[in-house]
Amino acid sequence: MQLYDTRSGIPLQQVLQDTAFQTTALIIGAVSGVAELQQMAAAANRLHIPFINVNFPNDGGITNNPSLVILNSTLKTHCEGIYRYIQRNYPTREVVFFRRKGAQEDRLKGYFTDIDKTTASVALKIKYITLDDDFTSAALTPSLDSSSETICIAGSLDDQFGSRLCQQLAFLNKSYHTTVIGMPTWDNIDFTQSGYAGEEIIYSTPFYLNPLDSLVKEVDQNFRARYYSRPSDMVYRGYESTWRFGKLLQLRGKDLAGSVGEKKFKVFNDFEIMPVFLNRQTMTLDYFENKKLYFIRKLDGVVTNVN
Repeated sequence: MQLYDTRSGIPLQQVLQDTAFQTTALIIGAVSGVAELQQMAAAANRLHIPFINVNFPNDGGITNNPSLVILNSTLKTHCEGIYRYIQRNYPTREVVFFRRKGAQEDRLKGYFTDIDKTTASVALKIKYITLDDDFTSAALTPSLDSSSETICIAGSLDDQFGSRLCQQLAFLNKSYHTTVIGMPTWDNIDFTQSGYAGEEIIYSTPFYLNPLDSLVKEVDQNFRARYYSRPSDMVYRGYESTWRFGKLLQLRGKDLAGSVGEKKFKVFNDFEIMPVFLNRQTMTLDYFENKKLYFIRKLDGVVTNVN
């Protein structure tokens, strides 16, 4: 195994031209942005090396690249998953999509309105509400029903907006029964604080570490014993992706395109790695993406997987 530290000061282009790199059979990498993703994916495609992008939830505009596998599901996939989750669990509830002004928020709304037009099930009746950045609970109450539960979608990746929305809904929860469904970035928000008390908060993630899992505990204990600190999520993700795709490489060889979606060698998470065809007319395989999402419920400090 060859390790390259892309933060060591050596230009990425120089790494990609290294002889050892060009003869490798599998690339597992964490990238820091679109430019780095595009560089690595282009090299992988040119050299016909499977590239497992373990962290960056974006396709970077990449097309026609069957060497690329996106493990950290894209925003579009999260929106599709959230939509189906509400259809499955709250088919008769009122649904309100609270958002702020912004290009990213416009894109999120666009994903949901597109799904409205293409869903095979009964479409959700979503009410779209744009809020000011300093909104209070008074701006929310006209969209809530005191006699039944309201499902509130946080239509922004901005953590401050999501945090404020949850706190303002928590302030109202004695009069209005609401459930907030948020974005994959909500792993960064500490929902154990008193300001969120009584509010049911759900968000999607492609990576879920069950604290009761024996291997999760073992990795945690070994990491603490060796490094005297708690392992980050990327420790688990690196362990998982190296084991799973390394074993698949041993089993199937360098051409993983036909086997990358196999369910073998699960470590912590179930993956549903599917081919993505962005142009349905040409049906060109653009890349592979993990479509499996877990839904995490947080209520008064209790965390559960509610899939």
